[in-house]
Amino acid sequence: MAQPLYLGEEEHRLVSDAVSAAEAHTSGEIVTVIAERSDGYTDIALAWSILVAFTALAVVAAIPDFYLGLVERVFDLWGHRWTEREVLTLALGIGVVKFISMMLLQLIRPLKFFLIPGPIKTRRVHERATGFFRVGAEQRTVGSTGILVYLSMREHRAEILADRAIAEKVPPETWGEAMAVLLAEIREGRVAEGMAAAVAEVGKVLAEHCPRLEDDRNELPDRLIEV
Repeated sequence: MAQPLYLGEEEHRLVSDAVSAAEAHTSGEIVTVIAERSDGYTDIALAWSILVAFTALAVVAAIPDFYLGLVERVFDLWGHRWTEREVLTLALGIGVVKFISMMLLQLIRPLKFFLIPGPIKTRRVHERATGFFRVGAEQRTVGSTGILVYLSMREHRAEILADRAIAEKVPPETWGEAMAVLLAEIREGRVAEGMAAAVAEVGKVLAEHCPRLEDDRNELPDRLIEV
């Protein structure tokens, strides 16, 4: 069995128990997922590195004497006659160094995620949540009553997605209270409590719009999934 990434056994049990309690009053099936991150953002890291490299090249082109003089002082090249090829080689070298340096800097996770624009984080989290939803909840129940509560830790974002039978009765904004209690708890460092509270709020909505049927059975696992 894989070791939990964020939560211990007791915390997993807390969320699983919340799912079981919520599903006791509804035909809806709640799936909970916590992801370390929703994307690698390699393209964003490359974009920043390219931007820094081209900015450095632009600065060299604007004030070449500064860099040429700096190289002359460092390497004791007083009075050196620079050829066009040498100047071009120096400029390319500076660009490469800046590119590599920026890529290496972004190995520092907090800095890397700080540099990712908010709208991109939001879109990638939604895309990853949609992927999990399609695999783990969408049309996986007889009545199309699956619902996903998804939390992405690095991006500090969450998604609640509902299958057809629920989405037809419950508009997306209805999940606002569940999202609010989830994020409030997480800001205090209580991830499991946040997920459990969100599940409880989701359960209230589902119990109202999709009450439990007499022949209802548990079709999806109640356990929290960490990826």
